[in-house]
Amino acid sequence: MGNETFDLSLFDSYKEGNRREVKKGEGGLPRSLWETYSAFANSYGGVIILGVAELPDKSWKTTGLKNADRLIKEFWDLANDPKKVNVCLLKDEDVSDYEVGGDVVIVIRVPRAPREFRPVYINDNLFGGAFKRNHEGDYHCSPLQVKSMLRDQGESSADMKVAAQFGVEALSPDTLSRYRNNFRSLKPAHPWANLPDEDFLLKIGAAALGDDGKLHPTGAGLLMFGNEYQIVREYPEYFLDYREVMSLNARWTDRLESQSGDWSGNIYDFFYRVFNKIAQNLKVPFRMEGIHRVDDTTVHQAIREALVNCFTNADFFVPRGIVIKMEGGALILENPGDIRVGKIQLMKGGQSDPRNKGIMKMFALLEIGERAGSGMGKILKTWSEEGYQEPTVEERFDKVERTIVRLPLNSDEAQNGANEAQNEAQNEAQNEAQKTLEDRIVELIRGNDKITKTEMAEKLGVSKSTIERTIRSSASIGHIGSSKGGRWVVKGNK
Repeated sequence: MGNETFDLSLFDSYKEGNRREVKKGEGGLPRSLWETYSAFANSYGGVIILGVAELPDKSWKTTGLKNADRLIKEFWDLANDPKKVNVCLLKDEDVSDYEVGGDVVIVIRVPRAPREFRPVYINDNLFGGAFKRNHEGDYHCSPLQVKSMLRDQGESSADMKVAAQFGVEALSPDTLSRYRNNFRSLKPAHPWANLPDEDFLLKIGAAALGDDGKLHPTGAGLLMFGNEYQIVREYPEYFLDYREVMSLNARWTDRLESQSGDWSGNIYDFFYRVFNKIAQNLKVPFRMEGIHRVDDTTVHQAIREALVNCFTNADFFVPRGIVIKMEGGALILENPGDIRVGKIQLMKGGQSDPRNKGIMKMFALLEIGERAGSGMGKILKTWSEEGYQEPTVEERFDKVERTIVRLPLNSDEAQNGANEAQNEAQNEAQNEAQKTLEDRIVELIRGNDKITKTEMAEKLGVSKSTIERTIRSSASIGHIGSSKGGRWVVKGNK
């Protein structure tokens, strides 16, 4: 083993998300190298370092490689063998060797694969040879994850596929009427404003001609304007759920779900119902334009943006559906599917790659939602200007992908105050509970100064250890004591 500590600072940018992997490589290329290659390529990229060992304390030491040139050649031969790995993503400069304290190590930088090349898999085994990376390491992709990556390969939007089993009469006329009224109000002179319904549906991408020459809804049209009981025939995993959790003692104080049967259950109606519920809970002051009150603030606009992003990036073929929650002073939006441009690019902005372009177009026609990849940037800017805690974005990979966006609706100062108030309330409640139990014990003692602790526990419905703990606490401040003869004594103001 080499004596020099390997310089990790060269690869600090890979530390987040567990995107660094070291392997000894003393006996040749490790078999697990290719699993890690696949995992990095299907996730956020990473670096593989051969000739380094991880010690029990998590530090790294160089072990060195005896024949680095041979290993590099062997690596390139296998990386370009489609029987070993289905696609080679690397350029010459992605594989290099370093000398560290007399030891030679090989560094392989694996990029994130473009979605048209995912899944990257090994050993000519699509469903058994695809891996992803999380904080624990490499894991096999589930069949659902592989199918999701395959769906994402194409340039065409999955929601523009014709839902040939339905005619346009499957769409809710009430929902369509509400959409058209909003469209006319916003764009009264638009050439589509007064078209017949079928022509209007064609223009906005909600319907298309099928192979039979008849008009059918597109996936986007069915999701936006259909009825839930028909939507699930095309998208069996479709589910929309909104919850308000405003009390610590309740699972939720308000709930709206697509399966309830008392409303359409489609995306367009869900959007407006949920936004109106969220708006009622926003503690955002209105602003004035001249003498007129304007209730629609930049926070309202950003929340609409976040809702639309949730719909346009969802994979409706993946289980668990969309869940939106008002909870713990924050708006939390969860959608099935990962972020197609990646979390880093999402936060930077400037690049848009929605999973459901048809849905995005329909909201954009109502001037809701950004098509240039600046939606998250607008949200971050608004939250910063309002002094709110910074929003967070999380991707979870556990058999299926899930994206979670958390938008705090209070400032750091307000959150700290809320935490302090909650802690004070909990302490006060605990103190009150303690005081009440002590008072009840005193009442029992005054009624029978020879009562046993076991009898107290039975009468008060608590454990004997709770009685003992309460008496010890009370005795320490001189309230309850005992005297010779096995009698209890109440002292002080008690």
